[in-house]
Amino acid sequence: MRILLLLIPISLVLLGVAIAAFVWAVKRGQFDDLDTPALDILEDNDRPAPPRGQPRGDGDRPAP
Repeated sequence: MRILLLLIPISLVLLGVAIAAFVWAVKRGQFDDLDTPALDILEDNDRPAPPRGQPRGDGDRPAP
């Protein structure tokens, strides 16, 4: 029974920290745009490969 005198205040402090973190995230705008990051993965930003026989530009080299 004595353990409840320790666990209840600890749980209330942790609850307060969680609520404070949530309020801080909302004020900083973390939840303003939930759709755009999910749609970014669907965009196809790959450049087409150059035709064979043509040299590549400097920016088109593959990573080593």
